[in-house]
Amino acid sequence: MPRADFYLIAKPRFSEQPLLLVCELARKAYAAQQPTLILTRDFAQAEALDELLWSFDEDTFIPHQLAGDDDDAQTAVLIVPPGVDTPPRPLIINLREQCPESHGERVLEVVAADPAERDGSRVRWREYQRRGLDVNKFDM
Repeated sequence: MPRADFYLIAKPRFSEQPLLLVCELARKAYAAQQPTLILTRDFAQAEALDELLWSFDEDTFIPHQLAGDDDDAQTAVLIVPPGVDTPPRPLIINLREQCPESHGERVLEVVAADPAERDGSRVRWREYQRRGLDVNKFDM
């Protein structure tokens, strides 16, 4: 059964820089050999995440790129800003305010410790339940 996992940020390390949690999740996905899409809210967030994936851990290399190139299919982690179409993948990390139109086996929702973010996550939680996904919550 497809599932949606919500990662609610509480730890100072992640609350100060929520994209660090996204990098950690991308590292785990790459280690598990799961092709991953990271859906960003805008192009600026996509660029920031691209930079952070290069620098967050000097001992780790995660093959990634902004989606839209000819070699997207061979890249382990695709960072997808709005307006860029990509084929579905088994794992999606969603940073957007709405649920992805299609999902693979698993969707990861990274939710900052901000009241507005939490309200939006509740709406997405109910939408995933309506779609029949198994929904889980993890405090980070």
